[in-house]
Amino acid sequence: MAPFPYLEAVIEYGFAGVMILVYIFETYLDVRQYAAHKLPNLPKPLIGVVTQEKFEKSRAYSLDKSRFHFVHGAVTILMDTAILFYGVLPWFWKTSGFVLGYLGLNPENEILHTLSFLGGSMIWSQITDLPFSLYSTFVIEARHGFNKQTVWTFFKDIFKSMCISILIGPPIVAAIIIIVQKGGPYLAIYLWGFMFLLSVLMLQLYPILIAPLFNKFTPLPEGELREKIEKLASSLKFPLKKLFVVDGSTRSSHSNAYMYGFFNNKRIVLYDTLLQQCKNNDEVVAVIAHELGHWKLNHTVFSFVAIQILSFLQFGGYALIRNSQSLFKSFGFDTQPVLIGLIIFQHVAIPVQHVISFGLNLVSRKFEFQADAFGKKLGYAKELRAGLIKLQVTDCRL
Repeated sequence: MAPFPYLEAVIEYGFAGVMILVYIFETYLDVRQYAAHKLPNLPKPLIGVVTQEKFEKSRAYSLDKSRFHFVHGAVTILMDTAILFYGVLPWFWKTSGFVLGYLGLNPENEILHTLSFLGGSMIWSQITDLPFSLYSTFVIEARHGFNKQTVWTFFKDIFKSMCISILIGPPIVAAIIIIVQKGGPYLAIYLWGFMFLLSVLMLQLYPILIAPLFNKFTPLPEGELREKIEKLASSLKFPLKKLFVVDGSTRSSHSNAYMYGFFNNKRIVLYDTLLQQCKNNDEVVAVIAHELGHWKLNHTVFSFVAIQILSFLQFGGYALIRNSQSLFKSFGFDTQPVLIGLIIFQHVAIPVQHVISFGLNLVSRKFEFQADAFGKKLGYAKELRAGLIKLQVTDCRL
């Protein structure tokens, strides 16, 4: 029984309208940002800090990225609309069942049917997104001197990603379907518990088993830089176990540094491009001080907890619409497959997700300022300023 009358019409027209309104609003913000990028004069806070030449390079990169984003966003919204409101989604589901029958498998088995659907979706996604990925990597990034990938490396990464998805995806999908089918009134709790354990497991396994498939991680050599980082970590009682350098330069000249790990098993990873751009060891240490500030100020814990709370609320929302026949019929389904229900709910919740995302961005921005202040408090104000300027200028992300 439908939760309220005319649900199908409300979903069909109301949701389409919301998608369009969200796209218009985001495009409006992008247009404002694009206009800001076109301003030719160096902003006053950057006068004497960044040369006009470097500023012009930054402008050119930002404008190229913005134009690409406009086109990619328009194509994405058109494809999403077609899939959701012009029968593409149910057609794709039926076709995946037909493929199973052709192969002699049982299309009534929801797990097999879902895996067939996901396999086709993965292939379709790779095909439709490939032109944009190629253009972004080998035209925009290459034009501005950032791309270091070869075509062979690019396609090899895609192949590896697909193999990983094929390997770890089916057990996860099967578990989710079984949980939904057997969950009953505690469905949201069971789903959240499973995804919580899975996220903790993946946080441990990804840097050890998956990340090395794409990049080479080597211990930071003994020397002054390593000693300074270890001394800083020790002074903050950060349980540093390993310190790596990753060969990010094989794919891009963008820089980064990050830390990961639970409890007393923390690791810090430096991109080799960071070491190349910041020749002064104190500047690298200052960047690490910023990252450690996030840990010391419990930003990482807050983010993890916030994600878990939002996940639980999402699963709770999904549990409420899980058995709504009218909702599924609105999208052309006579049955109620678990995966389709999750896809529909994800899109129905888009307005709420955008509001939450806006709030999280505000919190993230505040955290970045706090981490900067933390580095300054440790006495790295001058070095942090110099290091961040080098990274931002080199990455053309002003």
